Amino acid sequence: MRLEKVIYYIATAVMSLVFLFSAYMYLTKHEMVVGFYDQLGFPSWMIYPSAIAKILGVIAIWSRLSNFIKEWAYAGFFFDAAMAFTAHTIAEDGGSLFSIIALVSLVISRFMEWRIFGSLKMQKD
Repeated sequence: MRLEKVIYYIATAVMSLVFLFSAYMYLTKHEMVVGFYDQLGFPSWMIYPSAIAKILGVIAIWSRLSNFIKEWAYAGFFFDAAMAFTAHTIAEDGGSLFSIIALVSLVISRFMEWRIFGSLKMQKD
């Protein structure tokens, strides 16, 4: 396996783990997450739809069945991680580390995905 593929799979796995962990927390520790959302000034009704979107986004990226949906998943993850970083930084609650990890792994994953598979090609290993 080429080094580029190893980097892609590691970055995508790290990114996926961060977003799946977030979705897991949203679904299993709802009251705690509501407290965080209230502290950050976000409406708590967004918790369950956000968890479902994160799970579906990870599936879309790993399956690569549709370039259109995969690109929207990457875009959604980018904005989610960027907004989470901003919110945690403003709140000064020390929760921005996972956002930084998500952003870095997401950018690496997307760049390497483009290098390996091409932006418009639908190739499978």
